Amino acid sequence: MWDLFDLTAQRARLSPDRRALVDLTAVGSAAGALTYAGLDDRAARAASLLAALGAEPGDRVAVLCRNRPDFFVLLFACAKLGCLLVPLNWRMPAAELAPVLADCQPRLLFHGVEDRATAQALADGLALVDLALVDLDDCFEALVAKQSSLPSREVWPADDVWYLLYTSGTTGKPKAVLYTYGMAMANYVNLRQGVDLSENDRTLNYLPLFHTAGINLHTLPLLMAGGEVMVQSQFDAGAVLDLIAQGRITTFFGVPAVYRQLALHPRFRTTDLGAVRRWACGGAPLEDALARRFVERGAFVCNGMGMTETGPTLFLNDPAGAAAKVGSIGKPQILCRVRVVDGAGRDVPAGHVGEVWVKGAAVTPGYWRQPAATAAAFSPDGWLRTGDLVRQDEDGYYYPVGRLKEMFISGGENVYPVEVENALLRHSGVLEVAVVAVPDPVWGEVGHAHVRAQPGTDIDSLARHCRGLLAGYKVPRRFVLVEDFPRTAAGKIQKHRLVPPPGLDLAS
Repeated sequence: MWDLFDLTAQRARLSPDRRALVDLTAVGSAAGALTYAGLDDRAARAASLLAALGAEPGDRVAVLCRNRPDFFVLLFACAKLGCLLVPLNWRMPAAELAPVLADCQPRLLFHGVEDRATAQALADGLALVDLALVDLDDCFEALVAKQSSLPSREVWPADDVWYLLYTSGTTGKPKAVLYTYGMAMANYVNLRQGVDLSENDRTLNYLPLFHTAGINLHTLPLLMAGGEVMVQSQFDAGAVLDLIAQGRITTFFGVPAVYRQLALHPRFRTTDLGAVRRWACGGAPLEDALARRFVERGAFVCNGMGMTETGPTLFLNDPAGAAAKVGSIGKPQILCRVRVVDGAGRDVPAGHVGEVWVKGAAVTPGYWRQPAATAAAFSPDGWLRTGDLVRQDEDGYYYPVGRLKEMFISGGENVYPVEVENALLRHSGVLEVAVVAVPDPVWGEVGHAHVRAQPGTDIDSLARHCRGLLAGYKVPRRFVLVEDFPRTAAGKIQKHRLVPPPGLDLAS
C-alpha cells in the first residue's frame, strides 16, 4: 500500500484558493470558510499547539465535540505530528466514556462548549495526571493563532495508525478499530471510483464524527479530491432540503433513518432533488419501500454496505442497479476482495446465502491493544470475518440478508430477519420494523416483530399482510407497536437491547 505525503500541504499546493470546509453555523464570519491553503495553515498551527501542550508522536489526542470544521483541523494536525486522534461519543455520559479514556490514555482532550461539563468530569474522575483540557469554543482560536506552523512529517506511512474509532456495533462492548493512513487512501480510491467524486463536488457533513460515516462518507475522501464540505452541527431535514433546493449539494450520504426523515418531511414531494447527482446509503439496509419512494422522485439511492473495520466502503450499488435491483448493495469496490462462505469457510454458489469475508487495503489491521479480539476477527489465512450475510444474484449484484448472529431457525428452516422486515415495510402503515428471535417450545425459535407504525395502523392486519408475502414459518409470531428503537450513532437499531414485552400473538 502507498505511503501518504502531507495531504493538506499537497491540496494547498494544487488548489490553494478552493473552498475546503464551510461551517454552516458561522457563514459570514472569518471562520465561516477555510480554503485549502487556510486548512493547511490552520492544521500546521494546530500541530504546533499539540506539541506545545506536550503531545509527542504516538500519543493519543481525544476530541469530544459536535460537528465542526476544527475536528478535521485536529485530524490533520495529528497526522502532521504523528499523534492518534480519538473521537469520543458525545452521546455517552462521563461514566461510559471513562473506560474509553482509561483504555486509550490520551495526553490531550479537546471539547466543545456543549460537552464542557462531561470533559471536566472525565478529567476530575480519571487518574490521568497529564491530561490537559482544551476548549474549542473558548480558547482554541487564540491558542492556534499564537503558534507558528509546525513542519510536517515528510511521510505519513501507510501502516501507521492515524486514529482510533471505538465501536460497539449492535451487540457488544466497545473496542477501538485501528484506522491507518493506508486505509484512508484505499477508502478514497474505493469511494472516488464508486461515486465519481471530483473537485467540483459539494457534500454535507452532519453524521456524528465519532462514527466512521461522519469522517469517511464522503468528507475525508472529498477533501482528498479537492471538493467542498459543508459542516452542519446536526441533521435537520428541512435545512438539508433547503440546501438541495439551492443546488448546493451534489453528493449525499445518509443512513436509512435520515432518508426516512427526508421522505416524511412535508416539502419532500415539492423539492427539486435534481442537483444531487449521486445519493448513497449505508449503516444499515435501506428498506425496499423507502428506496422506491426516492426512485419515484427521480433520486436513485445507491445502497451500500461496509463497516468500520473495512474503511468503511466495501459494497456500493450504482444508479442503474438502484433502479433495477432495489434492495441490492451493489458490488464490491475496486480495492476489495470478497468471498461468501458457509459455516465451514467454503465458498457458496450464487443464489445461496453466506457470510461475507473480505481482504483489501482498506481493511483494518485490528483492534487497539486487543490481540485476542483481532485474532478472532480474521480467518487463519487473513480474511476479515464480517458477520454479514448476503446472497449474490446471476448479474453479480449482492443483497443483504442480515447478520450471522441474527439468523434463527424455526421448525428446522432458516429465517433471515431482513427478509421479514422488508415484507412488513411494504405494509402502508409501517414506518420501521425490527424482527428478533424468541424461544418457542414447539418450533425452537419464532420471530417477534417490533413495529413503529403510522398512527391508526391496524395491528391485526400485520400478520395477514405477512402471510400474503412469506412462507408461514417466516411470519412473526408476535407483533408489538413501539414509539422508537434504541439505536447506534449511525442510526442502526440495536436489536440486542429490544426486550420482548407482552405482544399480540397473531400468527397462529
